[in-house]
Amino acid sequence: MNLDALDIHNDEISARKDFLEFGDADVESLVAAHEMAQTYADPVIEDFYRHLLSFPQGRAFFQDPAVLSRVKQAQGNYFLDLTRGDYGPEYVRNRLRIGAVHQRIGLPFQIYLGMYNWYLRTVANNFFEANSKNPAQALKLLLSLTKLVFFDIGLAMEVYLKTIEEQQEAIKELSTPVLQLREGLLILPIVGALNSARARQLTEQLLRAIASRRAKMVVMDVTGVPAVDSKVANHLVQTVAASRLMGATVIVTGLSPEVAQALVAIGVDLSSVKTAGDLQSGIEEAELLLGYRVIRVEAN
Repeated sequence: MNLDALDIHNDEISARKDFLEFGDADVESLVAAHEMAQTYADPVIEDFYRHLLSFPQGRAFFQDPAVLSRVKQAQGNYFLDLTRGDYGPEYVRNRLRIGAVHQRIGLPFQIYLGMYNWYLRTVANNFFEANSKNPAQALKLLLSLTKLVFFDIGLAMEVYLKTIEEQQEAIKELSTPVLQLREGLLILPIVGALNSARARQLTEQLLRAIASRRAKMVVMDVTGVPAVDSKVANHLVQTVAASRLMGATVIVTGLSPEVAQALVAIGVDLSSVKTAGDLQSGIEEAELLLGYRVIRVEAN
């Protein structure tokens, strides 16, 4: 995915830190703990991966020892960055990249969150052990680290959610393709159940296609639609009207007897909608309206 699409700029970074009440005092606490973090980073990473690999979900992602070694090294650098004191745009970009890598390999988000949970609990033990004579100092440091970790979790969630959004958009595009049969003529085959959300998305795609391809006729085939309720039917009627305003005539084809009877029973006004029995009939009518003639040529 394109991380630039997340557009997390300086003002946004500052706003997130303000919301978490992560300030200069927190930065000072974390930087002061950097030397201590260096001493426990490697043991903590090793303990964590022993814990992770004790579960089938963890073993499934790290079967290659070379991959595991690289991930451990990257994870060590990641945790040391938590106490280096630079939490600006470059830090954010790095965190977004890490989130993208975990998402790309298919690591479930619950495991991603579990990693942070395990880390915070382990670090808390280290902090209080190292500051056994000053538990208040250990608590202050732990609270600062917790704020930063939740800042990081928010960035990771951005990546996961953005990827899911992009995947859903791609699926939508595939589920209702607008096809150009010839100049001025589009075909919109609809397959599967229609709900209000999908009907709205269908309308948006069709209107964009009409504008970009300068279409004059659209054949909307609903042969593959098992049922249509009143909301969806009225939305399709509105789609026909909106297409007409953009200069395109819509012919609806493939209405099954069951769907036709249901539309009549619920009182949907289809008087303004052109219909044809099947896709071929709709295409033939559309071509006639566009001025095309189909002539059979005898084979030699």
